Amino acid sequence: MSTARDISSLAGGSVTVAAPRRTLSPLVDRQRRTIEYLRVSVTDRCNYRCTYCMPESGLGHLEREDVLSVDELARLVACFARLGVRRLRLTGGEPTVRGDLPALVSRLRAVPGIEDLALSTNGHRLGELALALRAAGVDRLNVSVDSLSPERFSRITRGGSLSRVRAGIDAARAAGFASIKINAVAVRGFNDDELGPLCAFAWERGLLPRFIEQMPMADGALYVPGTFMSAREIREAVSTATGGARIVPLPPAHEVGAGPARYFRVEEASGAEGAARRFGIISAVTEHFCDTCNRVRLAANGALHTCLGHDDATDLRAVLRAGGDDAVIDTIRAAVEGKRDGHEFGLVPGLVPLVRLAGGPKKAMVQIGG
Repeated sequence: MSTARDISSLAGGSVTVAAPRRTLSPLVDRQRRTIEYLRVSVTDRCNYRCTYCMPESGLGHLEREDVLSVDELARLVACFARLGVRRLRLTGGEPTVRGDLPALVSRLRAVPGIEDLALSTNGHRLGELALALRAAGVDRLNVSVDSLSPERFSRITRGGSLSRVRAGIDAARAAGFASIKINAVAVRGFNDDELGPLCAFAWERGLLPRFIEQMPMADGALYVPGTFMSAREIREAVSTATGGARIVPLPPAHEVGAGPARYFRVEEASGAEGAARRFGIISAVTEHFCDTCNRVRLAANGALHTCLGHDDATDLRAVLRAGGDDAVIDTIRAAVEGKRDGHEFGLVPGLVPLVRLAGGPKKAMVQIGG
């Protein structure tokens, strides 16, 4: 549908002016949650094979023509922005393997209404891209660092280079991002003895560490029984590593980002707040946050996922390619109105050590970007 009309100028020619767009109400689901945060997967490809994210054999990739172009992504983000979305996070796969990423960032950051643009990365290409991404408009970064041991890091990523990621983090610090967070999936028997050192690594560099509970993605196929660490256990491990310090919850919205993490501070022995010693936990399994969910996800092929924990999705690519932003907006609104109350992630006692994870979707994390 055209959004322009011709009018005659006084000189007898014609000029084209934009017709006024209809005023849109905010994007609100049936639970009255306002959606203002969009996670955009810009590729389903990744240069790592993290054990909690992707099967060892890998997964089939989208054909090039099925991946949204820069123009298509900009159009879709503009539609979301008209519906009140103000925050974007670019994910993958691994977003930095997309060759036109800086140009894409520039286009999306220029969309009217977008106030904040963040990027999640494994850090492998950050050393060469940090300056370009900051200049293009990335405000904040999340970098995955599951271990400070080169051998462990290589094992969990199936070949990743810790030294290269650390160099990328240094480059990002020098580039001047508004914030840099370090993400680690907490895995019992693998890095549970490193939660303290990971916090210290981050705090010494002015970064914010965050720990993530394992989730039952890929129908639970990637979970090794006995490796799950709950949010409570993560807090206890951080407390132990900091000399038994008291862990104090921080108010909601303490950190910029509008994401699912809950944040805590490590109280100093004097009782001072210890502003530099903060950490976050994403507790999708044991401490659900569905009642405050303000986000939806757009896959690299244009599939709109209103919940990470379910496989149902809406094909925005087909609507977009058929033409008409208004049709896209109507489709988005209908999908959000059907957003689930929450996911069904949970723990199930069993004969195997501790528990098993249950209630997850068939899709793998790499296919949706987390």
